Amino acid sequence: MGSSPEYTYYLMNENKPTEISDLGEFGLIDRLTRDFPLKNESSKLGVGDDAAILEYPEKDVLVTTDLLLEGIHFDVRYVPLKHLGYKAAIVNFSDIYAMNGTPRQITVSLGVSSRFTLEHIEAIYSGIRLACEIYGVDLVGGDTSASVTGLVISVTCIGDVEKGKAVRRSGAKPTDLICVSGDLGAAYMGLQLLERENRVGAAAGPDFQPNFAGKEYILERQLKPEARRDIVALLRDKGVTPTSMMDVSDGLSSELLHICKSSDVGCRVYEDKIPIDYQTALMAEELNMNLVTAAMNGGEDYELLFTVPLADLKKVETMNGVHIIGYLTKPDLGAALVTRDGGELPIRAQGWNAFAGSNAQQADVSPKENGSEGEDQKEKSSEDAETKE
Repeated sequence: MGSSPEYTYYLMNENKPTEISDLGEFGLIDRLTRDFPLKNESSKLGVGDDAAILEYPEKDVLVTTDLLLEGIHFDVRYVPLKHLGYKAAIVNFSDIYAMNGTPRQITVSLGVSSRFTLEHIEAIYSGIRLACEIYGVDLVGGDTSASVTGLVISVTCIGDVEKGKAVRRSGAKPTDLICVSGDLGAAYMGLQLLERENRVGAAAGPDFQPNFAGKEYILERQLKPEARRDIVALLRDKGVTPTSMMDVSDGLSSELLHICKSSDVGCRVYEDKIPIDYQTALMAEELNMNLVTAAMNGGEDYELLFTVPLADLKKVETMNGVHIIGYLTKPDLGAALVTRDGGELPIRAQGWNAFAGSNAQQADVSPKENGSEGEDQKEKSSEDAETKE
């Protein structure tokens, strides 16, 4: 992604925009899906009939779905539509990888308001197409409809995994190591940057140009995340099977507590072991935000959080891009963050809550008002305890 992503939702087009009503539903579907060749043997029949035909011999089938609503999960004032389509696909791929599987097919359904033209929808599908090409996934169906409440995107992803090899949240044991890939908090800092520039731009007028120089990484983490199939492949190559795994979509604190609850364990996570990128730290300082709290609760990083037996310590230590951040305990010890001075603070689930309301605030994470957000822009509450960098 360049240093200046599209700042308005309207795509510049020298030709007259094409009204979707000129094509009709079936014409629109044909236009959007004609350049999606099938790549997987399990995809026997794709778009064009009443239903797709899939075949999965000797495999367990994985299915996940996400619903994205304009004004709740994303803001088209500063999210380019191609990025939105790419991200809508990627967040579903990530769920399949988090189960130790491989995504194979997706269906995409859109609810479209009258202010969107064919060119806008084609931009969304260009992002979906790019994600499918990169990750080897087939588009096999979907639906379109008119919407009176803005843009609605629903993606369902089907994947497979060897029988008995799916990794759930419920297999972790006390003494297991807690690991996370990549770094945390960058996507949330990218969102804060976009929202700040959007507010400033609204006040400054049409000639305003956002300043994203030197902040490309955190912007890309928010606008164009990637699913960590490389980490799943690395674990397989090293002969390491996680005892539990999740992707970090709602925030590290929330995901940790999901694993603790499902596996009936406690945990200890070390503050100084949480991986944080330099640009993330600089942005947090610029916005006067608590860095560790943002990393714990920010979400949308789509990194993999997983646990492995203590016996795999040496294997995990040599894995590039994997960080050991703590360990699991007996459930009666609870879940705690071990601070730099050796103290312990309880971990609270303060990540994204889809039903918390659009005015939810982050007392410790953000000193300013936040816009509505979800899988593309989330309103996070802060961690209950104030941790300081």
